[in-house]
Amino acid sequence: MSYMLLILETPGQRATRTEAEGREAYAQMQRFGERLAAQGKLRAVESLASQSGAVRVTHAAGQPQVLDGPFAEAKEMVGGFFLLQDVTREEAIDLAHECPAAQWCTVEVRALAPCFDDSRA
Repeated sequence: MSYMLLILETPGQRATRTEAEGREAYAQMQRFGERLAAQGKLRAVESLASQSGAVRVTHAAGQPQVLDGPFAEAKEMVGGFFLLQDVTREEAIDLAHECPAAQWCTVEVRALAPCFDDSRA
């Protein structure tokens, strides 16, 4: 089965690190990704830019709305992800514990699935 490890950061957290601390955190995450790839468990991995340049698109009352970041109400932002393949739920949880980001933020484990439940048909 496929799972995603979502790296949930506090907005602005990256700016609190020195350049050396930021580079070391990034290197730790790269090594973790390389290990997952070597084990055949990694489908994709990406770090996301700060939400300051993000845009949210919604439709309210039939009208499109665009909200530019940063988003003041956001308590967390998705800082990146690891997309895992051929792992069980328990393996994904174990890998989330091993993820270096778990030392400084939350790692959310989510299964990939359709956005509807066709088992009710």
